[in-house]
Amino acid sequence: MRIPHARRTFAAALLGRLSYGVAPLSLMLAVTRASGSYAVAGTVMALFSATSVFLSPARAALIDRYGPRRVLAPMAGTHVALLGLLTMTLWRPGAAPPPVLGAVTAAAGACTPPLGPTMRAVWGRLAPDPALLQRAYSLDAVAEELLFVSGPLLVGVLVGFAPPAAGVLAGAVLMAAGTAGFVSSPAVRAVPAGGRERDRRPAGRRVLRGLARPVVAAAGVGLALGVVELLVVAFAEGHGSGGSAGWVLAALSAGSAVGGLLNGAVSWRATAGARLPLQAAGLGLVLCAAGLAHGVGTLALAVAAAGLFVSPLITTAYLVADETAPPEARVRAGAWVNTALNAGGTAGAAVSGVLVGRLPPAPCFAVTGAVMLLTALTVVRGAARTGDGEHPARLL
Repeated sequence: MRIPHARRTFAAALLGRLSYGVAPLSLMLAVTRASGSYAVAGTVMALFSATSVFLSPARAALIDRYGPRRVLAPMAGTHVALLGLLTMTLWRPGAAPPPVLGAVTAAAGACTPPLGPTMRAVWGRLAPDPALLQRAYSLDAVAEELLFVSGPLLVGVLVGFAPPAAGVLAGAVLMAAGTAGFVSSPAVRAVPAGGRERDRRPAGRRVLRGLARPVVAAAGVGLALGVVELLVVAFAEGHGSGGSAGWVLAALSAGSAVGGLLNGAVSWRATAGARLPLQAAGLGLVLCAAGLAHGVGTLALAVAAAGLFVSPLITTAYLVADETAPPEARVRAGAWVNTALNAGGTAGAAVSGVLVGRLPPAPCFAVTGAVMLLTALTVVRGAARTGDGEHPARLL
């Protein structure tokens, strides 16, 4: 935080990113209230999530090409305007038909500013030293996780005295204020555009090929987290303590925060590419062990231990992507890792329903852990094919 302009830039980015934790939940509650249908609310939120997540690399490519100042301002302006339109249409029940809500929501998701990937690219310029960059990425990952915890809490307070549509408006205000502060920062103004020259813009296929390992690792941890959330609920209900599921999931978040801070504080001798499969394997082994828990208390301890690997694994995936991508494609590289993480979480939520319906929680934890071990093996094989980084076996 003592790096020039780091404190101001990071604070503005976090303010805008808080909208990610406020606007979606508020939107879901507002649509449910306005339409009176959970099916409509689910469809609308699926459209918002799909356009927001899967178009993230395309939005990041625009930032790489034209620079964050030229792209983020109009992108955020459009996103905020659409959230404002949604606020007006959702303030009174029945004010807009579902197709209109779906179209406006999908457009709002498509214009979501990728402040997270852009901030990580700015960190790469502010902290060129690898050890310092690792600390910055670790701090960024922990702060982002806290935002996704505090955002819903703010929504819960807000809907206590205002309609849910007010939360959508609050998300728009947060995004507008955060993006304005971010793009006005000297650190962001100094980021050059990638340019249009063919020799300076890497081919999309080459960028993706270099990002295979961090993308696979991010998708694996996202899948594991998506499955674990439902497994914890099923385990707690099976032990007659459904209300304790929230505490177990809080232990997961706490473990992830502690792991992220420890990861940033340690001066690692191994490269990020070498640490990536080891962290994935560690998460897989702990998840397998979680299946041996006999009560909610022991499960909370196991899940907290699993959390110790989550934030470091995500941070390391971003570091590997940053090292692999050309300088003019750093925002895009971070966006692909972020997209893989979110897509994995979505797939995990879908798969978990099938697993829990067919198997008890203990085998489900083992299957999830095995998937993470397979992810670690895939990352190791990818490193061997590219000849990038140290081999993890040499570190044991």
